[in-house]
Amino acid sequence: MKFILLGTAGCHLCELAETLIKECITNADNITVDFIDIAEESQWQHDYATLIPVFLQADSLQYLNWPFTQQQVLTFIQQQTMSKPTRTEKDSMGEMQIPADALYAAQTQRAINNFPISGLTLPPAFIQTVALIKQTAAKVNLTLGELNKNIAEAIINAAQSIRDGHHSDQFPIDVFQTGSGTSTNMNVNEVIATLASRLSGTAVSANDHVNMGQSSNDVIPTAIHISAALECNNSLLPALHHLAETLENKARSLTNTTKTGRTHLMDAMPVKLSQELGGWALQIRNGVDRIQSTLPRIYKLAQGGTAVGTGINAHSEFAAKFAQVLSNETGLPFKPNDSFFESLSCQDAIVELSGQLKVIAISLMKIANDLRWMNSGPLAGLGEIELPALQPGSSIMPGKVNPVIPEATAMVAAQVIGNDATITIAGQSGNFQLNVMLPVIAYNILQIIQLMANASRLLADKAIAGFTVREDNLQIALAKNPILVTALNPIIGYAKAAEIAKTAYKQGRPIIDVAAEMTDIDRAELEKLLNPQLLTQGGINS
Repeated sequence: MKFILLGTAGCHLCELAETLIKECITNADNITVDFIDIAEESQWQHDYATLIPVFLQADSLQYLNWPFTQQQVLTFIQQQTMSKPTRTEKDSMGEMQIPADALYAAQTQRAINNFPISGLTLPPAFIQTVALIKQTAAKVNLTLGELNKNIAEAIINAAQSIRDGHHSDQFPIDVFQTGSGTSTNMNVNEVIATLASRLSGTAVSANDHVNMGQSSNDVIPTAIHISAALECNNSLLPALHHLAETLENKARSLTNTTKTGRTHLMDAMPVKLSQELGGWALQIRNGVDRIQSTLPRIYKLAQGGTAVGTGINAHSEFAAKFAQVLSNETGLPFKPNDSFFESLSCQDAIVELSGQLKVIAISLMKIANDLRWMNSGPLAGLGEIELPALQPGSSIMPGKVNPVIPEATAMVAAQVIGNDATITIAGQSGNFQLNVMLPVIAYNILQIIQLMANASRLLADKAIAGFTVREDNLQIALAKNPILVTALNPIIGYAKAAEIAKTAYKQGRPIIDVAAEMTDIDRAELEKLLNPQLLTQGGINS
């Protein structure tokens, strides 16, 4: 099979590419590569002059453009030598060879060729949301008399098939692509156009029909807001409610269980386990409130702003009708943003949502780490609780069981914090009328929501709901806790209480025994004053 490397004389990058490709084909049979100086071959200049060095398959003209790695070259050669049948598609830049069975067309194929970067694609929730936008736009354009009924209904039905989860393999474009997400918008446009053409028996245009009254510059920001809103309402918020309810139910069952409190990881005054878990539950409830307080700005949409926010080529009633139809479909209160210029040029609402989600991730990290400490042992740690045993904990140490769900939750929290940092940086890339890091914002915010929803349910169901309390260990620690003497401060003073605490600690004796020896307070009164259960109620002893 014949390949071509397009470059130019004296180009350092072209020389690097040539060396790399030669290394790749050293032991390859039936692979030839022609090295062509594009300056001397005018037929290549129009399409490829700005892309060199470019590595092409001579027949299909599918290509890799610099930078590419040795592995990417080998993968590209392998893909091309599989001899899949192709068809020719054309866009404004010329012809492209497309896999014969692909539903997409030339612009998608260009993006596939241009961005072999990570292998990460935008999640189904996002693609299905773009399809929802196309479906809604077709309904509105039909109502406004802008779109032929036959074509509109075909687009509506084609978009529904994508929303239903079909054709997911037709959206292969890398997350790291053009910053506006134009490649993904056109990918969806092309797939819907192909399906709609088959349904209607007439030619449906990806640009003129599917993308009518729209621009990638308002579609992708709108898709980010809609998909985030839907995933928060349908996935994350129910999961957080479930976690909070599980914590509250567990707390109610532990109302009479008292343990040693800890500050700085050191013994402190006693608390009830119900109080400790109640604090966790409120963290999660506050997280729910944080999301709810942010969603009103997420419900404000860019759709209708088109290219730069002016609404060029969109019907004057399009934006309002679009939001109304969408709200009816989803049950969420979407509306056009007060300023499309704000919607296109920044992603402040998503940056805000991401920050609120980071707070919840930090709450989950705190809860997970507390569970790990409380479960530590079983012999040489705190050993206050025993988490459900879910799997063997070691490939070499028999019988070891680890707190795997809290560990997984902590890793999710770390990932969320990293995603938030990415979104924060990407949010700064609103240059003039358009933010140009939209795909990576979409990917990261949806991953945050999915990870936190899944982790919250697992933490609730596989850790909190099923842990048991090791009452014996709690009582041993409470009996010897010298900090209980704090309750005597109002009666004997801080200095005397400190002396008693140090003596009890040094001698390893229960605080009540030492206090009985070093004060005039009778034993019965001390038992009342130093009762750990009563001390969890706060107040002043006298």
